[in-house]
Amino acid sequence: MDLGTTYLGLDLPHPFVAGASPLSDSVDRARRLEDGGAAAIVLRSLFEEQIDAEALAHHFATESHAHSSAEAAGWFPDIDDCIFGPDEYLEHLRRVKEAVSVPVIASLNGRTLGGWLRYAQELERAGASALELNLFEVETDPEEGAEEIEERQVEMVEEVKRAVRIPIAVKLSPFYTSLAHFGARLAAAGADGLILFNRFYETDIDVDELEVRTHLELSQPDELLLRLRWLAVLSGRVDCSLAVTGGVHTARDAAKALLCGADAVQMVSVLLHHGPQRLQETRDRLVSWMQERGYESLAQMRGAMNLTRAPDPKAFARANYMRVLQTWRMGT
Repeated sequence: MDLGTTYLGLDLPHPFVAGASPLSDSVDRARRLEDGGAAAIVLRSLFEEQIDAEALAHHFATESHAHSSAEAAGWFPDIDDCIFGPDEYLEHLRRVKEAVSVPVIASLNGRTLGGWLRYAQELERAGASALELNLFEVETDPEEGAEEIEERQVEMVEEVKRAVRIPIAVKLSPFYTSLAHFGARLAAAGADGLILFNRFYETDIDVDELEVRTHLELSQPDELLLRLRWLAVLSGRVDCSLAVTGGVHTARDAAKALLCGADAVQMVSVLLHHGPQRLQETRDRLVSWMQERGYESLAQMRGAMNLTRAPDPKAFARANYMRVLQTWRMGT
C-alpha cells in the first residue's frame, strides 16, 4: 500500500505527523516519536512574548540605571514558566534535528511583524525543515475590523516567505468571516500549507474567588467535524497543502480527514493518552481499512469527498443545515 504524501513540499512516507506537544520536549522523546512511526515531528511553539521577556530581563540586568518601569515586566510571562527560552529553543531544535531522520518542523507564535521575521530566520538557521506560523490571537479591539486583521496577517506571511527559504504553514483558527477566501489569500501570499485548526483554550470564572481560570482540555473526536467541513471546502481550491489537527483519534478519523482532502494528519491528544506507538497502530489500521475498500494508494482516496468531488456537495453547506433541523422529530 502506497501511503506516500507530499506536505509542504516534503515527501513523507505516510501522512501521520506528531503535532506540537510536550512529547517532543526532549531528544529522547523525539526519538520515541520517530520510533513510534511519526513521518514528521512538530515542536511546540516559541512565543514572541518569551522572546520579549528574555530581552526585557537582559535589559533590566544590564541597564538598571535607565528610566525603565519594572511594572512593564508584568506584561510578559514568567520565563521560569516556559519550557524553553529563545536560545534554548534553538539549541533544542538543533539537537532534535541531529537525532532523528524525519523532518522537524518548528513552530512560532508571534504578535508583531518584526518578531515573526527575526525568529523565523533564526529557526531556519537552526535547521528547521519547515515552519508553522501559529496565528493564535484573540482580537478584542472594537475599533479594528476583520479586513485590517486579515490584511496584517497576510502581510506577515508575505514577509516571512520572503525572509526564509524553508516551507511555511499557517495554523489557523476557524473564526474568520470568509475562511475560504482568506485561505486562498494566504496561499497566494506564499503559504505552503494551511493547518486546520488551532484550538482556543477557553476561560472560566471562579465565582467564589472572582478569578479567571484557564486549563488545558485535550481534544475529543467530535472536534474533527468542523475540520472536515473546511478541509472539504478548501481541498482542490487553494494552491497549498492542507493538514488537520484536533480530533483525530482513530484510523477512521484519519480516513475521514484524508477523504476530505488532508495531505497530513497531525496527532497530539491521543499520543499523550496512549503513547507514540499509537501512530504506527493507526497507520496499520488505516492500511487495513483501505485494503478492505480496494484502495491502492493514499493519492487515490485523498480528496474524494471534498466539495468538488463529493456525491452530495450540498451536505457541506446550507442545504444540509436546513434538512437536519427540519427532520428532527420529538420523541413521544
